[in-house]
Amino acid sequence: MADKYLELIGITTRFGDVEALQGVSLSVARGEVVCLIGPSGCGKSTLLRAANWLTPPNEGTVRLDGSVVGHAPQGRATAAQIRALNGHRARIGMVFQQFNVWPHLTALENVVRAQMVVLRRDKSEAEAKARQALADVGLSDKMDAWPERLSGGQKQRLAIARTLAMDPVLMLMDEPTSALDPELVAEVLAVLQRLAEIQMTMLIVTHELGFAMRVADRIVFMEAGGIVEQGPPQELLSNPRTDRLKAFLDKLSLTTLPKDREHAEI
Repeated sequence: MADKYLELIGITTRFGDVEALQGVSLSVARGEVVCLIGPSGCGKSTLLRAANWLTPPNEGTVRLDGSVVGHAPQGRATAAQIRALNGHRARIGMVFQQFNVWPHLTALENVVRAQMVVLRRDKSEAEAKARQALADVGLSDKMDAWPERLSGGQKQRLAIARTLAMDPVLMLMDEPTSALDPELVAEVLAVLQRLAEIQMTMLIVTHELGFAMRVADRIVFMEAGGIVEQGPPQELLSNPRTDRLKAFLDKLSLTTLPKDREHAEI
């Protein structure tokens, strides 16, 4: 890949005697949307969390736009390395399975506060940016609402708006619809699809295969801590090359994907 905007190189992560990731290497181009799929426990979320050094690996290097986010193994981090890491994290948006919104702040305040604390924006600038971000995710009418008054889908859209207001250059999303009732999934997927259309660079762990088919430039299938197969969505899912991916899709009755099955889940 010519444009290696995000690079994960030789990522190995161990939890005790369990090797969750086994020397995984993956590159994401600027503006590319890559979806990670695979069975539970295959290392998808661990790889995602390594991308912003939230879960530092035991071995490997992560680079963003040519700069080192983290390198392992290394000794005790210096003050300069910590400042550099925090600088990278400020440019990387992270959306988790759980909504992680602040219950004691209104929707508008949720989006404003993060900007003022992390980016040191003044209140007027942060509020203008927050209003735009909330409008972008369809929450213009909920700016003064408390999180307890929002549905699950609205809370997840609020979390995405808070991330977007930070002007990220990369979005990492860990199964952003998994905690939602089925009827609320579509509204969050619509927001993610709009982000894909404006060429936001995204690495997404998802179980929504229909969503991956529509918005991903590339799907990466993982199993047992490694990448088994990757490629364009239609090609990968319609004509899997490996027995492991074929078995995975057979188990889900998704070896062939009719075009009208836009919300098939994995």
